[in-house]
Amino acid sequence: MCTGIRLKAADGAVVYGRTQEWGAFDLMSDVLIVPRNLAMKSLMPGGQKGAHWQSRHGLVGLNGLKRPYIIDGVNEKGLACGAFYLPGFAKYEAYTPENLDIAINSLEVVHYILSVCENVADVKEALQKVKVVNVVFKEIGICPPLHYIVTDPNGESLVIEYVDQGELKFYDNPLGVITNAPTFDWHLTNLRNYVNLSPVAVPPKKLDDISFAPLGAGSGFLGLPGDFTPPSRFVRAVAFTQTARRTKDGIDAVQELFRILDNFNIGVGMAEGSDLQQDFPLKGATQWTTAIDTKNLIFYYHTCWNRRLRKLDLKAIDFGGDEIVTIPMDEERIEDMQDITPQ
Repeated sequence: MCTGIRLKAADGAVVYGRTQEWGAFDLMSDVLIVPRNLAMKSLMPGGQKGAHWQSRHGLVGLNGLKRPYIIDGVNEKGLACGAFYLPGFAKYEAYTPENLDIAINSLEVVHYILSVCENVADVKEALQKVKVVNVVFKEIGICPPLHYIVTDPNGESLVIEYVDQGELKFYDNPLGVITNAPTFDWHLTNLRNYVNLSPVAVPPKKLDDISFAPLGAGSGFLGLPGDFTPPSRFVRAVAFTQTARRTKDGIDAVQELFRILDNFNIGVGMAEGSDLQQDFPLKGATQWTTAIDTKNLIFYYHTCWNRRLRKLDLKAIDFGGDEIVTIPMDEERIEDMQDITPQ
């Protein structure tokens, strides 16, 4: 149940961000700093052979399940990418002797893209050179069904999907929005049901001798779906990003992006109908939220345990190392508060 959006600032900064929902268990995500010129190897079942490639760019982002690859992040060229759940629709090729030399799994796609590409055009070319194959992860018992969004510093956005046993689909995404199932083209068609939405209030209407005026601000958005389903979140994300205030620069756009994404926070059990115990370790199904300034090369995030905003400046990072650096997302999983009680 993840939601991704993009904003553009007046100075040309392009900011991409997303929420990461997973209410079933702790994703155990860490921050990864991956050096350039690193030899990469795909992880196939049983230690079998997969694709090998050389990382051209340094990258920063977040992993999942303590795996050594990024599922949401940005590289030193400003290319951002994230993986989003697509159950029931994502389908991958079988792992076969014919494709073993170019095989990667669905959780490695973001890492592969960020390590070898600089822009959307590069992504379309690079994904023709690998096959995403069906690899079951023991932690969740399935092959993660995913689709992906790419955003570059020029503001171009691309959605990538694998359907019908591995058919690769590219969708240009001028709206810069993504959620989950069904496929991206369906969501665009569904927007036609909401062309009446507007940030402008509905004008008063007179019926016979009685005048009826809206009860308050926001009447132009009457009919905006408010549930947590992917189609409803997609419509809300488009409505909120298309009517967002104008931002002047990267940090201004980042702050606005986090405000918008606050509308998509989900508590544990709110969408799953869960009977989870009170001592369940997660503070929210939205485990973390990110924002990436692709112009100024800054990666921001906060977590469900600590809403303090943290950042990594890629311009200040030495990507010349020879191994991945792992940093815990939270030093301590407690809320960071400032006590301003007068003494």
